[in-house]
Amino acid sequence: MSGASDVGKDIAPDGRKVTEVAVGVMVHPDGRYLLAQRPEGKPYEGYWEFPGGKLEPGESVEAALGRELHEELGIDVTACELWRTLEHDYPHAYVRLFFCKVMEWTGTPLGREGQAIAWQTLPVEVGPLLPAAIPVLEWLAAEAQP
Repeated sequence: MSGASDVGKDIAPDGRKVTEVAVGVMVHPDGRYLLAQRPEGKPYEGYWEFPGGKLEPGESVEAALGRELHEELGIDVTACELWRTLEHDYPHAYVRLFFCKVMEWTGTPLGREGQAIAWQTLPVEVGPLLPAAIPVLEWLAAEAQP
């Protein structure tokens, strides 16, 4: 699995703890993907991102993603694969984001934490976007090129 060697390296270049996050790039069969708005009270509230959440100690990326998407969206992931890994230095946290493409799930995604969700295509119609979501959109655009 690409990126697996990055799991567990806990110190950022500036000495802060690395927060590891599993992120789901849910791809609908028609090519749309799901973005969710960060809820009130969280850093960057109101910004749009790909849904996911922090890994718990000893938890695999796939297990964390399944747990988080169930908690946040009410779905059960049935097929996903680790796609890309990205580190981003936010003022509030240094994060290592494990982006997984989610191709299959059961249930209909709903914002279970009061967050708005939206199926999008490029260019996206929602905003502002969380800074770490922008490279993902670029990767998706590159993959869509003939």
